[in-house]
Amino acid sequence: MENITQKIVIRQADITTLDVDVIVNAASTSLLGGGGVDGAIHRAAGPGLMAECASLGGCPTGEARITSGYKLTARYIIHTVGPVYSHAKSDPDHLAHCYRNSFALAAGHHLATIAFPAISCGVYRYPIEEACAIALEETRVALLRYPEIQRVIFALFSDRHETIYKRTQATL
Repeated sequence: MENITQKIVIRQADITTLDVDVIVNAASTSLLGGGGVDGAIHRAAGPGLMAECASLGGCPTGEARITSGYKLTARYIIHTVGPVYSHAKSDPDHLAHCYRNSFALAAGHHLATIAFPAISCGVYRYPIEEACAIALEETRVALLRYPEIQRVIFALFSDRHETIYKRTQATL
């Protein structure tokens, strides 16, 4: 059996340009765009995305919704709302649910390749080391649970984030 870490790719990249089945958007609860990754995805996908997101009625923290990819290379976008880091006991659970629910949607739609940003690590201030450990553990579990998922890419914003993810991946 293939080692699951071979299905995980970690690199600094613009998630909007990746040739994958689905990208994950670190969205706001309104799903109507914003700054960071969310704004970049909305700009790259075009106005059709805003119209579809407006019809969804928002998304609570930890949950996920799927839309078309519109002008992106990716066929779909999964929108998930990460927690604003507050040192609350619920923060890790909410972040883990972002990954669990995103993987479940991808598998339910028979999508083999998925790309994630570092959810909640920008303006939501989640510490990258803690967020990375949650992301990679949830990925490990999902790759065992959903054999249809063949490749998971972490498209990261900075060299520092890439280094932390690669260092953490080595412990899987």
